[in-house]
Amino acid sequence: MLDPPMASADVSNPLQVAIVGSGPGGFYAAEALLRRRPDARVDMFDRLPTPFGLVRGGVAPDHPKIKQVCLVYEKIARSPNFAFFGNVKIGRDLTIGELRSAYHVIILACGASADRRLGIAGEDLAGSHTATEFVGWYNGQPDYRDRVFDFSTDRAVIIGQGNVAGDVARILATPVDDLRRTDIAEHALAALEHSRIRDIYVIGRRGPGQIKFTPVELKELGQVRNCAAIVAAQDLELGSVCQAEIADQRSDEAKKNVDVLRGFAAAASCGKDGGGSSGRRIWFRFLETPLRIAGPGRVESVTLAKNRMEGPPFAQVAVATSQTLDLRCGLLFRSVGYKGVAISGVNFDERAGIIPNRKGRCMAGEEPIPGLYVTGWIKRGPSGVIGTNRADSVETVEAIVEDLGAMRPAPKAGAAGLRDALGAAGMRAVSYAEWQKIDVAERSRGQPRGKPREKFTAVAEMIGALDAVVTPAA
Repeated sequence: MLDPPMASADVSNPLQVAIVGSGPGGFYAAEALLRRRPDARVDMFDRLPTPFGLVRGGVAPDHPKIKQVCLVYEKIARSPNFAFFGNVKIGRDLTIGELRSAYHVIILACGASADRRLGIAGEDLAGSHTATEFVGWYNGQPDYRDRVFDFSTDRAVIIGQGNVAGDVARILATPVDDLRRTDIAEHALAALEHSRIRDIYVIGRRGPGQIKFTPVELKELGQVRNCAAIVAAQDLELGSVCQAEIADQRSDEAKKNVDVLRGFAAAASCGKDGGGSSGRRIWFRFLETPLRIAGPGRVESVTLAKNRMEGPPFAQVAVATSQTLDLRCGLLFRSVGYKGVAISGVNFDERAGIIPNRKGRCMAGEEPIPGLYVTGWIKRGPSGVIGTNRADSVETVEAIVEDLGAMRPAPKAGAAGLRDALGAAGMRAVSYAEWQKIDVAERSRGQPRGKPREKFTAVAEMIGALDAVVTPAA
């Protein structure tokens, strides 16, 4: 629980705070700050005109309940001490130096937008994609709207066994008619309608006891209409070390995952194929590492090394053996993790893909940088679920409150001090009220199709909608 808010609020000298990024980490930081420091004025910046980060652009369209967390963020945004500045990219339109001159505190909550690479031959062949590209494409994210995926093949391979890999597999496997009433992008529906993919291989380098799905998401892969989730029973024969891990009380999720996989194996052994020859199949493969992707100009196969697990419980690693196999495929997705992207003017750990910090304080060597903080994936790496960001942001805000103490810093101008810089950049900053106009327009576009919304997939379209939507009279 948060401590009670500080008693006094000096409205003549507010604490000026800039948050860079409008995803869960950014909103939870705003919530904690507004609660702990009533004198704070929080300005949130995002490079897109739309808020909510990966909740909007990363959550699968068939998971609308997860997106309901935006109702919490909308409540935060209604605070009179909160302002949103969309369509403003820090590092392009404004520098960190300009923010530091206008704000007492800067919180970087810009996530982890880059994909980790496999580092193997053929990784950049046509037909080899990152999961991020595919997820952004079907979610209508402007960065990926023009991506092209070849669904004329009958076999797709996904490297990785976490929830994002599960989303990719589920969207590939789900009948298009089941997606029509979601907020999936219309261009994605049109392409997926002609998909010939029938077999989807989900491959992990470790064993079934180490997969990174949450049990709920894994179970969903066995509930796709006209699709069978297939696991070979022999792949679930765990070694003694894996059994010890599963038996440990810390491994509740791992145990549930293995139980779900055993259910898939049992159903397959009973001949339940999810819809016969007309259906699709999701194949789970373990202890396999990609060595190279091959094809004359585009993906035709992936060579995999068979692995074995070595080490004590909870410290096992996958070690490649000399045994290899070739798996034919025409489409491949890499879902092996994310890393942050450096921001000009801020120290960055390239290897870890995060901003070096201690409990949210950005560091320069062994010394914290006054007024500069971090939260979310760019702070800790890409781990946890949406709710994990709340405790993470609270920790950062507690560091801010501790560092400030009872100090009343010299006044700063906040957003008012950035008007010249924003004007010089020639950018149109989008307010939260303007985002609400975009929101109304998207919902209206979705109604004729029976969808909750039809997203604009280009920034220019979003800006254009601001002049087309008339705000109802009060």
